[in-house]
Amino acid sequence: MGMKYKRILLKVSGEALMGEQEFGIDQKPVEMIANEIKQAQKTGAQVAVVVGGGNIFRGMKNSAKLGMDQASGDYVGMLATVMNAIALQSALRKIDVECRVQSAIDINKIAEPYLRFRAIRHLEKGRVVIFAAGTGNPFFTTDTAAALRASEIGAEVMLMAKNGVDGVYNDDPRINPEAKKYASITYDDIIINNLKVMDTAACALCKQNNIPIVVFDFAEKGSILKVLKGENIGTNVGG
Repeated sequence: MGMKYKRILLKVSGEALMGEQEFGIDQKPVEMIANEIKQAQKTGAQVAVVVGGGNIFRGMKNSAKLGMDQASGDYVGMLATVMNAIALQSALRKIDVECRVQSAIDINKIAEPYLRFRAIRHLEKGRVVIFAAGTGNPFFTTDTAAALRASEIGAEVMLMAKNGVDGVYNDDPRINPEAKKYASITYDDIIINNLKVMDTAACALCKQNNIPIVVFDFAEKGSILKVLKGENIGTNVGG
């Protein structure tokens, strides 16, 4: 249908699912994200999703408070992403979007195990695939999991949906009103300047596999569709 991209990987932060709450899952943002995904899928695009877990448990931050070692905290965070993935799957199924959750940790009662070729087959059949439990290993963020899955499934672009920030800035725009927004930026600029838009391992992996990244505000309706059409929104990284 004349779209710029055929297969995309959408990274949604756990915090985006909180809405106005301080913790947990808010129905409104989950339904909004589901509708945005459906809109994109209707164009014929193949949509995969990686969801974070920070709305429920943040590995490094919460594990320190509880006296847990980081590896244990990271595993708890992975389970939080599974909860978010199931919530998003339910919202998608409610609006008649076929969807599968694949988990990097074996949890067969509620999700398929992650299998690369099965994931690709689901996408080819028009199903949304949600990748849960990060990489399945501690010490890696869900940003890195998103870059890894995007590389494995041959995604043509990775979309980073941010909560209240519409791109990459040279400083935090929520603190510094003079912060400058970049329309485009290279992978190396993010790594060298230690910009906090994503973790450097994720950025390096996208650079290695030549996967462009679009950073945008998920609250702006129609954003995914605009990216598919090739419109310039947010910040374009690499590519």
